[in-house]
Amino acid sequence: MTDQNRVVIFDTTLRDGEQSPGATMSHAEKLEIAQMLDEMGVDIIEAGFPIASEGDFAAVSEIARLAKTSVICGLARAQIPDIDRCWEAVKHAKRPRIHTFIGTSPLHRAIPNLDMDQMADRIHQTVTHARNLCDNVQWSPMDATRTEHDYLCRVVEIAIKAGATTINIPDTVGYTAPRESAALIRMLLERVPGADDIIFATHCHNDLGMATANSLAAVEAGARQIECTINGLGERAGNTALEEVVMAMRVRNDILPYQTGIDTTKIMGISRRVAAVSGFPVQFNKAIVGKNAFLHESGIHQDGVLKNVETFEIMRPADIGLTENNIAMGKHSGRAALRAKLADLGYEVGDNQLKDIFVRFKALADRKKEVYDDDIIALVLDAAANTAEDHLQVTHLRVICGSDGQSADLTMTVGGQEMRAETTGDGPVDACFNAVRQIFPHEARLLLYQVHAVTEGTDAQATVSVRMEEEGRIVTGQAADTDTILASVKAYVGALNRLILRRAMTGQNSDARQITMYSH
Repeated sequence: MTDQNRVVIFDTTLRDGEQSPGATMSHAEKLEIAQMLDEMGVDIIEAGFPIASEGDFAAVSEIARLAKTSVICGLARAQIPDIDRCWEAVKHAKRPRIHTFIGTSPLHRAIPNLDMDQMADRIHQTVTHARNLCDNVQWSPMDATRTEHDYLCRVVEIAIKAGATTINIPDTVGYTAPRESAALIRMLLERVPGADDIIFATHCHNDLGMATANSLAAVEAGARQIECTINGLGERAGNTALEEVVMAMRVRNDILPYQTGIDTTKIMGISRRVAAVSGFPVQFNKAIVGKNAFLHESGIHQDGVLKNVETFEIMRPADIGLTENNIAMGKHSGRAALRAKLADLGYEVGDNQLKDIFVRFKALADRKKEVYDDDIIALVLDAAANTAEDHLQVTHLRVICGSDGQSADLTMTVGGQEMRAETTGDGPVDACFNAVRQIFPHEARLLLYQVHAVTEGTDAQATVSVRMEEEGRIVTGQAADTDTILASVKAYVGALNRLILRRAMTGQNSDARQITMYSH
């Protein structure tokens, strides 16, 4: 690389991130997130796994056609059909990349029942094939951190000689500690012929909470590409979070003298958008992008911040695109003011989307004395989660509850057809969910039901999150409203809409637990 301090950011939110149980994204949502990543300055976008489904292939192909500056990458197993399908999807990009992988640890070699020599031959054959199609080829030895060092050096050398331009070293199960992560990169740079001519990358999972530390340790040792996701979304406990590594390098430039091309002011906007489309809300105390990241309750902290903000804050909210002014808006605020406020919060919306949000804003302003930033963010997320294109839509709800019992009168449209149900239940939420099941019968189990207030006061909006499971398919739903019961129904119906999407992807009667998902 011309600049040894330059760290390439490889975002895999649309591939590894979407493999989080319940985080399925629609075609339109994937295109939207890809555009935001492109505008943010992400170097490489891993857009999906083209051979996994027709939907994944279509999304990767469309993202490749639309990308303006980012390299568009697709994932492929070490199989010729996978690689060919991947190339068909990414070849339309201005800057395409093929990423092929195979598990090299003893545990993973046993899966395809290949001995060391057979696997080495497979690596040479498939990387060579990929390089004959594309000049930009990345290769990953899955579970590299549990692969014998001698064998890891051998297969990395084979991949380099076959034409790989980037070698990714994945900590697939989040087992590694930072000093081990650094030592592994140093060993490969010292022992593998040709290592100086390619880029080493790191892909760390967060099973032990060390993904960011492991990634930064690898960079200190000589890796120059970090694989990460927005909000740390990903398999199991997730991945290295883009916002964490980027801001760590920015804030601690004294000991991490590295640079990225990321526009950090777009971090908060894309964090919130990914949370909305994936159905995975960001925990309040999440580093950088959590709601509490810049809040202070301790008297000592508050006093210190009032005297000098640097006393207890190592970065400014504006650095990540978070407005510093939480000014309340009201029912007299116009569309232009709302658009300006949305821009301050990191949301650039089109005219149609603004129209929808404005209607919701006016309705909320009529019910609340003051509408704060967090209220507006909740409106945006709710608008994203509940759209006019959804198969199931809530049109009317009336609930009666008290010591004499609880009942729900619900009207919904199912595929455009209006249906109504009147049911009872053990509490108002249970009565409503029973009404939904009567209108749209299903066997999905409710795994999680969670409510939290967006702002303070009895008129606060409630954000409700639900998680459901059906035959191995895990889906989530989220909705916000000043009426907690209505928000609950909308979140439940939102999860069912995602379930319908998952059924289409995996087959109506198939068990998703039998479908192999691939990670590295």
